[in-house]
Amino acid sequence: MTPRRGEVYLCHLDPTVGSEIRKTRPAVVISPDELNERWPSYLVAPMTTGSRRYPFRVACRFDGVNGHVVLDQMRAVDGVRLVRNLGHLSSPTMARVLSVAREMFAD
Repeated sequence: MTPRRGEVYLCHLDPTVGSEIRKTRPAVVISPDELNERWPSYLVAPMTTGSRRYPFRVACRFDGVNGHVVLDQMRAVDGVRLVRNLGHLSSPTMARVLSVAREMFAD
């Protein structure tokens, strides 16, 4: 099954280099479905429970746990790194994630 925008997957992020967010953790798919259906890699943003508030980190609640979507660590990953589907972010949270992502790349 093709991952869809807004779905959260357990994602194997290792190996990493330097300050890249590491280990196997939840990550939300942020690439558009049109791309997800045609390409074997996906743009994801890792999720964490141990983050401080930063401008490009979106507070969220997923699976009963408070945390953040870490947009400053988004990356493209091959589909083999997506271990299993954990669910999806709420529509309001996903709308905020996409809004903040647009802000990151605005002129």
